[in-house]
Amino acid sequence: MLKEFKADLHIHTCLSPCGDLKMSPKAIVEEAEKKGLDIIGVCDHNSAENIKVAIKVASGTKVNILAGMEVTSAEEAHLVALFDGPEQALELQDIVYANLLPGENDESIFGYQVVVNELDEVEDLNKRLLIGATTLTLDKSVEIIHSLGGLAIASHIDKESFSIIGQLGVIPEGLELDALEISPHMNREEAKTKFSQYSDYPLISSSDAHFLEDIGKKSTVFLLKEAKIGEIRKAFGNVEGRRILS
Repeated sequence: MLKEFKADLHIHTCLSPCGDLKMSPKAIVEEAEKKGLDIIGVCDHNSAENIKVAIKVASGTKVNILAGMEVTSAEEAHLVALFDGPEQALELQDIVYANLLPGENDESIFGYQVVVNELDEVEDLNKRLLIGATTLTLDKSVEIIHSLGGLAIASHIDKESFSIIGQLGVIPEGLELDALEISPHMNREEAKTKFSQYSDYPLISSSDAHFLEDIGKKSTVFLLKEAKIGEIRKAFGNVEGRRILS
């Protein structure tokens, strides 16, 4: 039986240097429950170190966690990668870490990159320059995400900074994206008009939340059998009744 799932597929934790320190996995799951979200994507910048904790604290709740990451390509464009479980996200993390541009996070400029446990206790401070770019091109990033069984979604295409369109002016022909994401600053009808040349791509809305109050500010409602990547992939293709409702 198919049912509706309200999803916010792009949420940052306190591991992202631009994320508020209150954005612990525990607090995020609690806020997602309050907002009536069924699925959330945990997508920190170039890292997946808080995902296992997010899945653990969501156990027993109605919130389903998709393991994700927001990868910064060599073109300095953001891509949301989403997987069913932490194993694939951590495989992607290994590849991303091996291809991050050198440098150490300056906490006074970019903010802390906090790895926490299920009790909101600090386990580690990631010192990598997670806010920076990788040496992985967009094509290569999408190829890697797909090879690991994930979805590759162009982040916040309506933004001038760190979006594919903002960086390149266009979405390159042949780039095998699964969907395009718009930010809370634009609604679907505006996006359909402004980006009409990309109408072949499915369009989703996400919050890109860096603060608790922004979680669920924008979301996408799917008609699915269950909260799985394969089901969302079917919804993107309008396969077997799965689809995006709003």
